[in-house]
Amino acid sequence: MSKTIENDQGAGTLRAGAAWAGAVYDGGPEGIGDARRFATDFLVEKNDYDPASQVVGSVQLIVSELVTNAFKYAHGPCALDLERTPSGVEITVWDSSTTLPVARAADPGRVGQHGLEIVLALCDAFAVEREPVGKRITVRVSCA
Repeated sequence: MSKTIENDQGAGTLRAGAAWAGAVYDGGPEGIGDARRFATDFLVEKNDYDPASQVVGSVQLIVSELVTNAFKYAHGPCALDLERTPSGVEITVWDSSTTLPVARAADPGRVGQHGLEIVLALCDAFAVEREPVGKRITVRVSCA
């Protein structure tokens, strides 16, 4: 189950002229696919990105990995915010776990646990902040 919040007016905490959309997911099995579709719709339908572009592919994969990790390790709801910026797209995922993610060294023999490696390889900026309840991960993807 998800709840979607959208705003293109630059109001509230939004930067003037920014396009923003957000959704909340309860941690159910359909949430990962819902989040990926939500990100695709935000980019393609609302911001005119080419669905076959590298930006759309990168954002889809980053959203999948971050939401999967939120469900897997925080065992509960997560929130997804997407914002179009002048230089690209900013993706923020909040979850209820205070444990910070740690990137592991590349190991082609390891099965699984490559999600953060993938995210770091695809993004231009990565930040994690602890919140009063949980943490917030923010990733920036440029459209260069």
